[in-house]
Amino acid sequence: MNIAFILKAVGLYLLLINIATFSLFAIDKWKAIHGRWRIRESVLLGCSLIGGAALGLLSMHLFHHKTQKKYFSIGLPIMLAVHLVICGVVLYKLI
Repeated sequence: MNIAFILKAVGLYLLLINIATFSLFAIDKWKAIHGRWRIRESVLLGCSLIGGAALGLLSMHLFHHKTQKKYFSIGLPIMLAVHLVICGVVLYKLI
């Protein structure tokens, strides 16, 4: 397989999972305001863990949502740091 193809595929995956995570945080905030059934915290954390931590963290602060929960306020920055380290190591190895 070609390195450029792999990088594009991983980039597309990260873009899509981050958009999905951002959307889930936004929807959950809307549901919280309107007293609707909420999205499980495990879903929000899970999507962040599998690559959506960047926009999950952004949405958390943008919507002031889950900022008081330690496993979000501490967990998402740690997840993002781990994702960045993994991406850096993989890019270093590929290039």
